[in-house]
Amino acid sequence: MVEQAAYRTGQAEALGGATLIRNYLRTLPSGPGVYRMFDGKGQLLYVGKAKSLKKRVASYTKPQMLTTRLQRMVALTRSMEFVTTTSEVEALLLESNMIKRHRPSFNIVLRDDKSFPYITLRLDHEFPMIAKHRGSKRASTEYFGPFASATAVNDTLNALLRAFPLRNCSDSIFSARTRPCLQYQIKRCSGPCVGRISKEDYAELVAQVREFLRGGTRGLQERLQAEMHAAAER
Repeated sequence: MVEQAAYRTGQAEALGGATLIRNYLRTLPSGPGVYRMFDGKGQLLYVGKAKSLKKRVASYTKPQMLTTRLQRMVALTRSMEFVTTTSEVEALLLESNMIKRHRPSFNIVLRDDKSFPYITLRLDHEFPMIAKHRGSKRASTEYFGPFASATAVNDTLNALLRAFPLRNCSDSIFSARTRPCLQYQIKRCSGPCVGRISKEDYAELVAQVREFLRGGTRGLQERLQAEMHAAAER
C-alpha cells in the first residue's frame, strides 16, 4: 500500500467542500484504494473504499447528486488522505478495519452482532474450512468482520480462494469425497479431501489467510501476482 500526500496546509486550508475535493482529482490514481475525509479540526468524518479512487472521489464534486447527509459531509470536509491498494478486496478490508478503529461520524459503524456477515475459519478439523456466516457465534471458530454486505463477503472469499485454496465444503461432503471436486479443478481448493495437499502445507495456507484477514496483505499480493504471471505465460 502507498499512502498519497494529503492537502493539509497552504491553499487547501482556505478551501473546503466540493472545491477542495475537485483539487485532489488532478493527482489521484485510477486504481483501488481507501480515502479519508477530515473537517477543519482534523476530525475524521468518513472512511470509504473505491475500485477507482479517481472516479469515486469525483462523485463528491457534484453535491446536487448526493443525499442530504452526504451533502453535509462534503460541506464539512477540509482535507483528505488517500491510501492506494493492490486490489479492491484489500481496500475493502482496510476500510473495514479503519471504520472499526476510528468510528468516523459519517460512517455506519458495523456492530459486532448477528446482523452482519462474517468470514469464518472452522478450527475443529485438521483441514479447517473457510466460509461466510451470519448468525450466532460458535465455539472452535474464528470470525473475521463484520462486513457491510453479503457481496463484500463473497468478493473477499473469491479473492482469498484464488490465492489460498482452502476448502469451503461441509465436513460431511469432505469425508464423502473420493475424487477431486470442481473447486479443485478450477484451482479454488487444494484438494485436502483426497490427499492432494499435506497437513503441513494446508496449515501454512490457513496461517497466511489468518494473517491477511488480520490486516497483513503481503502474502495475498505475492500470490495474486504469481497467479497473474502464470496466466500470462500460458
